[in-house]
Amino acid sequence: MSEEQQIDERLIVEERDAFGVIRVVECGNFRYLEFGDEVEQSCVLVQDPSWLEYDYSRAMLLGALCHSRPRRALFLGFGAGSLTQACLKHLALEEVEAIELRPSIPRLARDHLGLTDDPRLNLRIGDAVEELERCEPADLIFLDLYTDTGPAPAHIAWNFLGTCRERLRPGGWLVINQWSTDDGRPLGAALLRGRFHRHYWECPVPEGNVIVFVPADLDQELNLRALKKRVGALEPKLGYSLRGYIDSLRPAQ
Repeated sequence: MSEEQQIDERLIVEERDAFGVIRVVECGNFRYLEFGDEVEQSCVLVQDPSWLEYDYSRAMLLGALCHSRPRRALFLGFGAGSLTQACLKHLALEEVEAIELRPSIPRLARDHLGLTDDPRLNLRIGDAVEELERCEPADLIFLDLYTDTGPAPAHIAWNFLGTCRERLRPGGWLVINQWSTDDGRPLGAALLRGRFHRHYWECPVPEGNVIVFVPADLDQELNLRALKKRVGALEPKLGYSLRGYIDSLRPAQ
């Protein structure tokens, strides 16, 4: 947060679990989920919890639009749930499953971050690495496992990343929120290139992340023309633009 935000923020709730401190703080029209030493994890607009404020979350929504007609989505890491709620609102999903490690997160999301009941959403507690093989295959899988010290080891774990792609249905997409290194490449770039045979696309964003779009198989290409068409149809409903992220797309580096 900025210095001005820190001055104006109001603590809503603070708890401690087996993994450390969790806070919900409010600043203006936004509430923030924080871990540890005020490490900001998620941001929710109080009036519309499906609003995506961060560039990385908007770029992950763009990744969802790579699929022409997703019916099932799997979220590995839930946080405040803004991306999940955005996908529930704007995509014609029939089933959504989310795996969250910390048991108090769903309760805090419901009590303080605008998460509402949706019969399509199955939100359960568990370690995504252990639970993944028991999850049903999905058209979209979102990998966003972060702690107060950065991405979980799963983000650069060869076998786990391979299992993520294996859990995709034909035509599906794996969307990874990856840290970027000083050279602007995603964390573990060499591992990603080897694991996915250089067949994926990257979307760098200003916050210092690189969102990685991985197709289910090597014959599957990113249809840029269709993506732009879907973005054009959705943007009036979003209230923000996704076109800049399309301009940032690049092949695997």
